Amino acid sequence: MSVIRVLIAEDMNLLRDALVSLLSFEEDIEVVAELERGDAIVPTAMSTQPDVAVIDIGLPGMDGLTAAAQLHEMLPDCRVLILTSYGRPGELRKSLEVRAAGFVVKDAPAAYLADAIRRVARGERVIDTELAATAIEVGDNPLTPRERAVLVCIAQGASVEDAAAQVHLSPGTVRNYLSTIIAKVGARNRVDAIRIARDYGWI
Repeated sequence: MSVIRVLIAEDMNLLRDALVSLLSFEEDIEVVAELERGDAIVPTAMSTQPDVAVIDIGLPGMDGLTAAAQLHEMLPDCRVLILTSYGRPGELRKSLEVRAAGFVVKDAPAAYLADAIRRVARGERVIDTELAATAIEVGDNPLTPRERAVLVCIAQGASVEDAAAQVHLSPGTVRNYLSTIIAKVGARNRVDAIRIARDYGWI
């Protein structure tokens, strides 16, 4: 029986320990590395040569999707399984863009992760069918990079004036961007636009 070598990158210590403990019961899976930072993924993978990397999207140092893209370039034989707290269509699309082989939400049944690891190690894709259908239905992110930057500032609590300073625009232009964003995403107001954009993984 061949053993699947796995790298786990998750910044929450309790969850990472739980994942390692869970996988230790699987005879055909061996955790060869456990990390809490995204910028440690590629160098660690190069030294440990995992078959599958289970990577959380939200990591300090470097986000999981950027790390996954770099890992695909540096170690293409290592299959990536993205782990996320939310099943957002936008995140799924971004995961596929960086060549991830699977996308698993953290509240999935424990046995599902081990099965997903085995499947991606065999060369299969592991994606929730309902989430995939929603991603197709929602479509691409309608916001331009500048619109996203403006909305992120506002979502972080910045005033129009503060957001204008951060993105190097006039307050009037920022207000115009916000009006355009609200119309594009079909929101009622700024708060609703932020909620919709977050739900779909657009910001």
